[in-house]
Amino acid sequence: MTQASLDIVAMGDAIVDVIADCDEDFIRAHNLPKGSMQLLTPSEADELYAAMGMAREMSGGSAANSMAGVAAMGGRAAFIGQIAEDQLGMIFEHDMHALGVSFDTPPLPKGDGSGPPTGRCLILVTPDGQRTMNTCPGASHELEATALDRDLIASGSILFLEGYLFGPEKPRAAMMEAIKVAHAANRRVAFTLSESVCIAGRKESFSEMIESGGVDLLFCNEDEAFQLTGRTDLKHALTDLSIKVATVVVTSGPEGAAAIENGERIAIPAAPVNEVVDTTGAGDLFAAGFLTARCKGATLERCLWTGAIAAAEIIQHYGARPVTDLKSLVKL
Repeated sequence: MTQASLDIVAMGDAIVDVIADCDEDFIRAHNLPKGSMQLLTPSEADELYAAMGMAREMSGGSAANSMAGVAAMGGRAAFIGQIAEDQLGMIFEHDMHALGVSFDTPPLPKGDGSGPPTGRCLILVTPDGQRTMNTCPGASHELEATALDRDLIASGSILFLEGYLFGPEKPRAAMMEAIKVAHAANRRVAFTLSESVCIAGRKESFSEMIESGGVDLLFCNEDEAFQLTGRTDLKHALTDLSIKVATVVVTSGPEGAAAIENGERIAIPAAPVNEVVDTTGAGDLFAAGFLTARCKGATLERCLWTGAIAAAEIIQHYGARPVTDLKSLVKL
C-alpha cells in the first residue's frame, strides 16, 4: 500500500451558512422544526431569508465543517463537493482554501442562469442556543461520479462521507464510487449519519451500504442509532452496529460520547463549556477531532476526548468553524 499524502478526504454538501438570531415566536410563526433540519426549495429559501433578521454568512456543510476542524488541528485535509459558478460558490471556495483545505471540484457553469445555485443553509438560533436549519441544497446535490478525483481519494488515509449527501441519486452514486476507490487503495471509509431526519427515507440504503462492508467507521448520535437499529437502549444499539462496522461512535450531546471497537467499549462525559451559544457544527467538529486523533495514532479514548474538546469549542460561539486555536486546545 502506498503511503497516504493526506489524512482525510471528505465528500459532502458544499453549503454557505446564513446564521441569524431569532425568538421562539419566529420559529412558531414560520412552522420551523426547532433544533432539527428541513429541506427547502430555492423559492422557499428566498422567502425565509427575506423574513430573517441581520445575518452572518460563512461557509458550511457538515463534512466541510469537519475538514475545517481537521485543518485547524494540524491535519492534512481535502474536500470534494459541488458548487455553482456564483457569488456563494466563490465564498465557499475562498473559505476552504483560506483554511488550508484542498478544494478543487470544478463549479457548475452559469450557462443561461437556470441551473441550481450554490447551496445555502438558513440557520435560526434561539436564545437557548438551539439551531434550526433550513437547507436549500442547490448545486451540492448535482455532484456526479464524473467529477471525482480518484487519485485524490486514494491519497487520503480516510475517506469521510456525510449522510446529508447520500439521499439524491447523483451524489449517492458518486459516494459509492468513492468507496470503491478508497477500499481499492486500502484506505478506511468513515461515514456520519448527519441528522436523524435523513434516516427516515434512507434507512434501507444506509443499511445496505453498512452491511455490504462499505463503512469502516460510523458516526451517529443516540437518536440516529436508535432509528437505524430499531433499538431503544444505547448499549444494544451499539452492539448491533458493531457487528457490521469495525468502529462505531455515538454522541449523546451533554451526556458525552461512547465508542466500541474490537470488542472494546469506552464512554466519556462531555467536555465542559462556559456557555452554550450555538450548537451548529457540534457533531461535525466532534468527528473532526476524532478523525484527526485517529490519523495521529491516538487511542480510542483519546480520539473520543479530542472530539469532545473540539465540539465544546464550537458550541461556545456562533458558526460551525473554529475561532480559537484548536491545535493547542486538543494538544495532539
